[in-house]
Amino acid sequence: MKSLWNDTEANNYKTDLDLRVYTSRLLGRDSSLVLHGGGNTSVKSTATNLFGETEDILYVKGSGWDLATIEAEGFAPVKMDMLLKMAELKELSDEDMVKNQRLAMTNPSAPNPSVEAILHAIIPFKFVDHTHTDAVVTITNTEGGEDKIKELYGDKVLIIPYIMPGFVLAKLIYDMTRDVDWSQLEGMVLMNHGLFTFNDDAKKSYEKTIELVDKAEQYLINKGASLHVDKQALHVELLDLAKIRKEVSKIKGHATISILNDSDEAVNYSKQDIRKISQQGPLTPDHVIRTKRIPAILSVNFESDLNSYIDAYKQYFIDNKTIETLLNPAPNFAILESGGTLSFGKNAKEANIIKDINDHTFEAILKAEKLGGYKALSAANIFEVEYWSLEQAKLKKSGSSPEFAGKVAVVTGAASGIGLAIAKMLNAKGSAVVALDINPEVTSIFNKADMIGVKCDLTKSEDIQNAVAVAVKSFGGIDIVVSNAGIFTPSENLDVLSDDNWNKSISINLTSHQKLIKYTTPFLKLGVDASIIMVASKNFPAPGKGAAAYSVAKAGQTQLARIAALELGEFGVRVNTLHPHAVFDTAIWTDEVLANRAKAYNMSVEEYKTNNVLKTEIKSENVAELVCAMASKAFAKSTGVQVAIDGGSDRII
Repeated sequence: MKSLWNDTEANNYKTDLDLRVYTSRLLGRDSSLVLHGGGNTSVKSTATNLFGETEDILYVKGSGWDLATIEAEGFAPVKMDMLLKMAELKELSDEDMVKNQRLAMTNPSAPNPSVEAILHAIIPFKFVDHTHTDAVVTITNTEGGEDKIKELYGDKVLIIPYIMPGFVLAKLIYDMTRDVDWSQLEGMVLMNHGLFTFNDDAKKSYEKTIELVDKAEQYLINKGASLHVDKQALHVELLDLAKIRKEVSKIKGHATISILNDSDEAVNYSKQDIRKISQQGPLTPDHVIRTKRIPAILSVNFESDLNSYIDAYKQYFIDNKTIETLLNPAPNFAILESGGTLSFGKNAKEANIIKDINDHTFEAILKAEKLGGYKALSAANIFEVEYWSLEQAKLKKSGSSPEFAGKVAVVTGAASGIGLAIAKMLNAKGSAVVALDINPEVTSIFNKADMIGVKCDLTKSEDIQNAVAVAVKSFGGIDIVVSNAGIFTPSENLDVLSDDNWNKSISINLTSHQKLIKYTTPFLKLGVDASIIMVASKNFPAPGKGAAAYSVAKAGQTQLARIAALELGEFGVRVNTLHPHAVFDTAIWTDEVLANRAKAYNMSVEEYKTNNVLKTEIKSENVAELVCAMASKAFAKSTGVQVAIDGGSDRII
């Protein structure tokens, strides 16, 4: 492991807190040190209060902040004297600790201080860095782990036996270090938890972490605990993935994102003796909040496997509970026998966090096995953290989920105009989105954890099948299909209508919709409150001269939707159609085209844009709002419905 310290960068940070932000971010850049909110850092400094008095202050990482992106406001300022007095108490409940730490803050709008604030306070150095480094924790999670740490670091590192985070940990270290010469220590190793380093200089504290972690990495290599993973062949049935996601969603009681990890490392792990190595517990106890203690192991009889997992989880709860209330017993991740792994989340972000944790855990477990055998904390220790009142309070603060949280939407024609507005609005309302378009720019427009762009020619079956595979592997299934893609063909009367004009319109404006339904239907049947929304056109109920190719295709698309509604109703899949008209904020309606059309009708541009019964302009976002309504509970009892969105057309009315 190499230091990322850069003197030129560091010179831009002048204050204690600025330097604390800088080195915290250096630690956060490396996922082998901290993951998704893990670890905590602090700096001791001074501040002047309202009365002009100088106070000693601990700036410690606030709850909810991530070291990789933390800002100065992410550190909670806490009075040192209060923290040191709390360390002298014989007992202190976690709830009282949090309350009194907050009372000791000098800024009431700052986040809650880390539960390790007291521990940071009693370490007599200006800068304190705490990481959950993979290498060190791998060594501690083996048979004879403490002896291995002693062999590695000698007496330069204080070894702390595992104990719950919070006041009891701070109190233990306070008692253990009363007679310790801190100047002789390079760090502390908390068994099964992580590493602390400290120094009065920001650079030295940070680089001590790097040095100690590098030694641990070299130790693993020297002991033969390194990994080489060959290319792993894998074939997974997409329908099986959708069936598993459907069952897990049912157990959790809400739509759930399910991400397939089919990396070489994950597949290699799934081919090991997983019934032994995966059932001991997480790499560090704090991971349990994300991953649960152990994964489900799923065979071809996955329904039975899930039932067995739930029974085992309930027994684990009964064996360890005192006054706690049972959490949802569904797994948060699963191992497919020789088929990679799945992570389950209420949204793509949560599922990806679990996936990232698993990637690091799989590697650590396999290295620990080479070092004498992986040995996690006991079920009782893990339960204590999983049902810790402070962690449960965090879960309760998460609030209600967005309307389409956990759902998966496929939107066609999504690179621009109406399709772009629909895809973005569905995502804003919580849905993971797979956006399809023949325009290759769709892949750069949609390039996030919960928004994936796929270049797709909807006239080609293989392109649609590939897009479906992306949706199912990335998110677990399909719940919403918005069949929006289409083109305006040139205006030609029937007596001069070209074959190319006709065939192109039928292919794109009709046949492509049929193909999309064909290849998404098997997954919609396994979806959560599944629906298809057809974006057709006012040209179906009110066609115009010269628009035969376009109008006939849109009429066919509408009829296709009606038949789909009849066929899919028994599977709970709703199919509804909307007919937009005169949506002017799309690429086809340039200023020049608008001006020419308005002039042809002897109107101003504004009059032309609002030429409807309601005298209102229709925008792409208005169409997107109707699509979201049709996919929501508002249309839960409706299928085969057609709704115009045109401001009112006297021709249709």
